[in-house]
This record gives sequence, C-alpha cells and structure tokens, in this order.
Amino acid sequence: MNTIITPNNNKIVMIKKIFFLAFLAGIFLLPTQFIEAQQKFKVVLDPGHGGTDPGNLGAPKSKYLEKEIVLKIALKVGELLEKDKDIEVIYTRKDDTFIDLDVRGQIAQKSKANLFISIHCDAFSSPHASGAGTFVLGLHENDRNFEIAKKENQVILMEDNYKEKYGGFNPNSPESVIGITMMQEEYLDQSLTIASMIQNKFAKELKRKDRLVKQAGFLVLRNTFMPSVLVETGFLTNPKEGAYLSSEKGQKEMAKAIYDGIKAYKKEYDANFVVEVKPEPTPIKEKPASRVFKNVKFKVQIASSSKKVKTVPHNFKGLKNMERVRVGAHHKYYYGETSDYEKAKELRTVAKDKGYTSAFIVAFKNGKKVSVNKVLKSE
Repeated sequence: MNTIITPNNNKIVMIKKIFFLAFLAGIFLLPTQFIEAQQKFKVVLDPGHGGTDPGNLGAPKSKYLEKEIVLKIALKVGELLEKDKDIEVIYTRKDDTFIDLDVRGQIAQKSKANLFISIHCDAFSSPHASGAGTFVLGLHENDRNFEIAKKENQVILMEDNYKEKYGGFNPNSPESVIGITMMQEEYLDQSLTIASMIQNKFAKELKRKDRLVKQAGFLVLRNTFMPSVLVETGFLTNPKEGAYLSSEKGQKEMAKAIYDGIKAYKKEYDANFVVEVKPEPTPIKEKPASRVFKNVKFKVQIASSSKKVKTVPHNFKGLKNMERVRVGAHHKYYYGETSDYEKAKELRTVAKDKGYTSAFIVAFKNGKKVSVNKVLKSE
C-alpha cells in the first residue's frame, strides 16, 4: 500500500512558525514510542531532487542524473516494503517532480510516519572518491560533512521566498546548520540505529566502501520529527560507481540493502516497544496485581540528548529519582526504578502527566538493557 500526501500550504507555514517559536523557547518535542494495536508501520521514502533540480551529475559525457537514479532506487525499495502487509509506504514523489525541502518533511509529519529515508547520490571533484554513506541530522563533524550538507541544502535557493520559508536559513552558513539540529535531537538515538543498520548492509553485504554513519546539517531532515536518515548511495563522479548506480543491477542491490536495513530496524522496534491495547471500560476499576521480575529493573526513559543536564527536580518538571546515563556521546534520562512492571506503568503515567508524553518503559536485567517484550514473555 502506498500513499502520496499533498500538504496544505497554509498549514505548513503555521506549523513551521510553531516549531520555530518552540525552538526559541527551548521546548523540544519528544519521540512517540508507543503504537496502537493494528497500526501500520509507516515509512516515508524521499527520492532527492526532481523536476528542475537534477541533483548531482556524473563525469562529463556520462549523462547520469541523480534525480532519475534515486527515484528508481526509491521505487524499488517501496516495491519490496509493500509486500509486507504491516508496512505502509509513503513517497514524497513518484515521478520527475520538484518538491520543496520543507514540503518533504511536512509530508512525513502529516502521515505520522515511523521512519523517513531520503535517498541521494554523491559527487566530488576527484573521480576516485567512492563508497556509500548514511547521515543523520547533527552538527557537521568536519568540513567534508558540512560541504555535503551545504550542497544538498542549496536546492532551497530554487524555491520562492526561501528566506521567509526557512526562517532566514543560509545554506552557506555553519551557524545556520547548528540551529536546525536542535529540535531533531530527541530522535537521534533511533536515527543512529536505523542509519547503522542500513550502512551495515552497504558495507558488509554489498561490500561497498564504508563511508560510515555521520552527522551533518541536512535541511530536508529538519522538520521530520521522527527517526530520519539521508543515504548517499555512491559517487556519480566515479566512473565505476556511476555506471553501477545507473544500472538495473546496482539499483536493485542498493534498494535491497536499504530495504533490509529498514526491516532490521522494524524487527528491533517490534521487539522493544510494547503494543498498548486499551482494555474495554469496566464499571469497577481494580488495581492490577503486581508483576515482579527477578533480577530485572524497569525504568521510564523520558529523553535522550547530547546535553548534560543535572538530575534535579526543577530541571524535569518536578520529577524526582531521575538518573542520567551516558551512552556514547549522548545522555539518556530515566525516571524511577522498580522490578514490578505494573509500578513501572504507573511511573510512566506520572511522567506523561508531567508533560513527557512520549515516555516509555525500558528494562535492564543484571545491569544490561533487554527487550521489555522478552521480559514480559518470560512470565
């Protein structure tokens, strides 16, 4: 099943203003982790460029057009995903159409997607540059990452009133790039997970040169408040890679790798996130019996961020018993601790009532993080 969504322009402007004001006020949206029963897992596929924007070109006389290659790859990814009845595929474009960058993000927002995958081809001054890379939104870690993001962001210069639409964003300014990363940060954990899974397929299964998972300030990812990645499938300026990506074989293999990465992410998503089924209303509310699991500690995760915040109540809307754990370059913030799953649900309710509407339960067994579903099944 697939859908193309055309957002209302007035609503887009209104929503962007709300997001921008929220940014100025220091309000950061949290990811939605819980899903209702029977809801499909929604994936937005975004073939970069299109229409009057050809994207990157190959070597002289090669006649490679990024917009055509990425569209073919995206459609092949969608064809594979659509075979799964539990997945709904949404495209930002299915033909040679130019779509504004902010509209691409709004399509994802309006669909309430679980994943946003933007597909591109790279280019470089040297014909020897090669390999596939996957990016998540973040501060550019080096000049090369910034240059890649700047090149992809330049497309906004083709849009009408781009200064007004993007709040004065300047694709040539590192300071502008820093600003767009702030509101997406809460989704960084999940974005890094799906990016790593896709990149692993490129490097280990297709034996492509591994350009790793990196962070850069891609404008197309700014308004996608969900796990989001941008894939650079290879260099059209490399004669060998350009020929591979423009071939049916290359496009099928790259599509299969992206598909496999998405499926791996969904499998982990399904294993770690409990499907909440609302019970039928009853005239008498009975407190559920305790469900205590030996050697297991349940905690409520309310945030994940690169910011190190003191775990004092006034920093967390009055919540006490907060814990901060460093994982790589980021900090995860947990509320409470109990071996009783029913009490953990109560803690989650408290956190949600305080405004952390996307708070979710995590489990640790003997100090190691484990799947909540597996713990519950062990009962």
